[in-house]
Amino acid sequence: MNMIYNSPSYCVVEFRDVDTQSVGGYEIMDKAARREIFIAGALALRFRSDVENLIATEPTIEEVDAYLSQFDDLMQHPITLH
Repeated sequence: MNMIYNSPSYCVVEFRDVDTQSVGGYEIMDKAARREIFIAGALALRFRSDVENLIATEPTIEEVDAYLSQFDDLMQHPITLH
């Protein structure tokens, strides 16, 4: 587990497969709404690619948050502490 992004609005954690060390998925959390989503598989690969392209443009926090906001409607799970 590796936190790859943390702003006042969002937090993104990357999970790696223990055996292969490949990306297992991402947890995207909306702090204000206290909701989250876990993405894996093809969607996680697409997310990683999109984030790499976004980072290449040296975005502001607002731009990264705007990108992450596209997942807001998919976030149905309340954030809970583990």
